[in-house]
Amino acid sequence: MVIGEKTRLAVVTGAAHRLGRDVALSLARLGFAIALHYYKSTGAAESTRREILSLGVEAEVFQADLKDPSQIEKLFRDIDSLGDRLRVLINSAAVMYTERLPNVSAEDFDSEIAVNLRAPLLCAQYAASRMDAGGLIINISDVGANKTWSGYPTYVMSKAGLESLTRLLARSLAPNIRVNAIAPGFVYPSKTLPEDEWEKLLAKVPMRRAARPEEITGVIDFLLKNEYITGQTIVVDGGYSLV
Repeated sequence: MVIGEKTRLAVVTGAAHRLGRDVALSLARLGFAIALHYYKSTGAAESTRREILSLGVEAEVFQADLKDPSQIEKLFRDIDSLGDRLRVLINSAAVMYTERLPNVSAEDFDSEIAVNLRAPLLCAQYAASRMDAGGLIINISDVGANKTWSGYPTYVMSKAGLESLTRLLARSLAPNIRVNAIAPGFVYPSKTLPEDEWEKLLAKVPMRRAARPEEITGVIDFLLKNEYITGQTIVVDGGYSLV
């Protein structure tokens, strides 16, 4: 598939399901052709692609293990086949392991840092070299970046690093490319989290509920329209960061 000459292309990592899927669909509704990255969720990725196509927007799926730098490089070389009008990169893919200090394994640490921090850096570098003036990179962080979640220490460190990376990239790539981050609060419960535990978490949120997907993806539309915002992390957490 080759996108049309005037079509804007958006790359979304981790776009097969959950918030990544919502992001891809939101951009598709704004008229972007979607390069939809996934790792193992082939069926979900194809389902998301079909939903995007039903909107009358072009989309293609690309598989890559973001822990492997060579696969990230190949991912962008494969995306090149869609055309050279890359406008937006959304670094949404992430992993989150349950672990506690001082018993974090080197393997889990390396895996989380590779996917949650190194991959966004490499993707941003490859994307920036393919963007014209006006390009936009958005990193999906987490309200946990500024929390001390003792059960997820490497995840917290990786997201805190991602927000620092956002600022560094924003300064380095200005004025042609803007870089921002979005830090959601609770949106989707973990598949392994009991419902009563999820409800206890939401009870701590001042707004007393999870975010609706469109309340997160709407920030992307805002950042697309306001071309004077760069290097910022926009928190969308219902007030949870106040707790």
